[in-house]
Amino acid sequence: MHILVGVTGCIAAYKACEVVREFQRAGHEVSVVMTAAAQQFVGLATFQALTQGCAKTSLFGDAEPIPHIALAEEADAFVIAPATANVCAKLAHGIADDLLTSTALACTCPVFVAPAMNVHMYENAATQANLDALRSRGVRVITPDAGYLACGDVGPGKLPEPSVIARTVLDALLSAGALAGKRVLVTSGPTVEPIDAVRFISNRSSGKMGAAIVRAALDAGAHVTVVSGPVSVAYDARAEVVWVETAAEMLSAAEDAFADADAAICAAAVADMRPERAEARKLKKGRDDAALASIPLVENPDILSALGHGKRVGQVVVGFAAETEDVLSNAQEKLIRKQADLIVANDVSEGAVFGADADEASFVTPSGGERLGLLPKTEVAARLVERLAEMMHLSA
Repeated sequence: MHILVGVTGCIAAYKACEVVREFQRAGHEVSVVMTAAAQQFVGLATFQALTQGCAKTSLFGDAEPIPHIALAEEADAFVIAPATANVCAKLAHGIADDLLTSTALACTCPVFVAPAMNVHMYENAATQANLDALRSRGVRVITPDAGYLACGDVGPGKLPEPSVIARTVLDALLSAGALAGKRVLVTSGPTVEPIDAVRFISNRSSGKMGAAIVRAALDAGAHVTVVSGPVSVAYDARAEVVWVETAAEMLSAAEDAFADADAAICAAAVADMRPERAEARKLKKGRDDAALASIPLVENPDILSALGHGKRVGQVVVGFAAETEDVLSNAQEKLIRKQADLIVANDVSEGAVFGADADEASFVTPSGGERLGLLPKTEVAARLVERLAEMMHLSA
């Protein structure tokens, strides 16, 4: 493969030299594009030597008349490491005012960004919004390490080791296409079951796990349809999103999408019960005390069970189980009862899963359980998609 490495104006720019070498050691061709600020930290001559002359800095004065298009077309991946807050902001807003940002805008290959900056700059709401915008468009953001920074502060913002960056990129590229041509349904977020015009029954699901699964499946080449309850997270712009509120609406949309899908991943936290009757007006204290004191509930449709029992030969159904005790045995029982092929079991006894960025999960199949331990939800999603690809290959 041909890897294009982008280097921006950060003290960690010296690490980009080793990033280049890591890709070369893995047998890949490497070119480099630098910003003007990057040259204040590492000279162009260094990267010219490392790449046998394949390092560029300017849109002008090059033998190639349109260098940013040529660089974008020859690259199988564009890896910007380090990526400053300024460059991340430019990429998020489509600004193309130098060779690096113009090339990024012209790229159709996978783009990876490894942010590196002061902890306060990294945690600033503007930077986080820019990184979220990039993620929503399919850019892979490599999470920075936490540690002692060049400015003396301590916290996240440190460029990961070059070997980690290279491995992250190459693993993603090698796994890309594992679901190529496949259609995957993902249910995500909570359901909202109305009591009256203003009140409802719901739960703490944030949609973060669903969003991570969506991105991982898209990165693996799948066409993804998301059926989601109300969430504040942004789904990857490459996915088709169907918004719903109630469990009944989610079931209808999920069954429609599953008819043409190869797999369903039911990550939504569907309310087990709903009010028997939803009042069109607001129930008021003093006038509707009896109705407010006792709200009859009825059972909601079981979406995982419906898809599991209704699947065709070759379709794969994955469910989630949030458990507070006997996690693996309860998940195994759920797997059998709902005719799922895999259950992702979460231990929520400490209340740390909903809304959190990490998850203590296990994969449960008819043959047993595999504990993953505490991992970022993005990593759980990546491993789930890998397992799904294996299962779909076996069922084909």
